[in-house]
Amino acid sequence: MPEYGRCVQNMVNHALTIENRAERQRCANTIIKIMGNMYPLLKEMPDFKQKLWDHLAIMSDFKLDIDYPCEVVRPDSLSSAPDRIPYASGRIRYRHYGRFLENLIRKAVEMPEGPERSQLVHLIAIQMRKNFITWNKDSVEIRKLITDLEDYTDGAISLREEDLEIAELQPSAAQRHRAAMVQQRRRPARKK
Repeated sequence: MPEYGRCVQNMVNHALTIENRAERQRCANTIIKIMGNMYPLLKEMPDFKQKLWDHLAIMSDFKLDIDYPCEVVRPDSLSSAPDRIPYASGRIRYRHYGRFLENLIRKAVEMPEGPERSQLVHLIAIQMRKNFITWNKDSVEIRKLITDLEDYTDGAISLREEDLEIAELQPSAAQRHRAAMVQQRRRPARKK
């Protein structure tokens, strides 16, 4: 284990060559004390001694025949692969909107008609606009959002432009200013 260095590894290798069991046990206890002194800040951890004995067993390749004061890690548990993380699988219809927005839209379709659903659809449209701009860097037309929302829901949610508050979906003053600055830089300078 590289964190303990070559000297500690040489001590462990020496302990493996000791034939007297009592002497080998005393040598192992000394190695554990040295390993503990190398990282004094970690002594506060509840399982610090357990980790040291595990590391000693690993460094000796589990060949050190001593009386361990606690149960040490087994070699087969070191080589076992971790459990697979279940990733969401499946195709995202519009990748720039993301899976989270797809799930929100599905929830909105399942909700009964009413003010809560209207509010959720309005918030979804705002988030769709934000996600669209993040990936496309162009201003998005409200009509495009409404079309995409209808496409997502297979027509279960259909909106008109008047149904949405236009002010929240239109570019902010900062975005309009930034777009004007970009346009101004693109114009050729006039010669006098």
